[in-house]
Amino acid sequence: MIVVGGVFEVDPAEREAFIAERVAMIRRSRAEDGCLEYTFAADPIEPGLVVLYERWSSQAALDAHLAELRSSPPSPAPQTKASSSSITLYDVSGERPLA
Repeated sequence: MIVVGGVFEVDPAEREAFIAERVAMIRRSRAEDGCLEYTFAADPIEPGLVVLYERWSSQAALDAHLAELRSSPPSPAPQTKASSSSITLYDVSGERPLA
């Protein structure tokens, strides 16, 4: 499993627009083979942060997703931009419920 986590710094006044402009991309991504979870969410404490969280069944599924994004970017293209971002990929060797 692959987990992708990230944060985007945005103007607090534009945060809701930033997320709303990505809803179609979220829906499209969630429908892709191997997508287990995909979301952009407002940080509940920091008004200028948006959190990205993705889970993919495999690196191949993530690679196909990234290739799809490059070949067919979201339309219309998002107008609200982040001032900075940090995205990290995690290779997960196992999982278990928190008990």
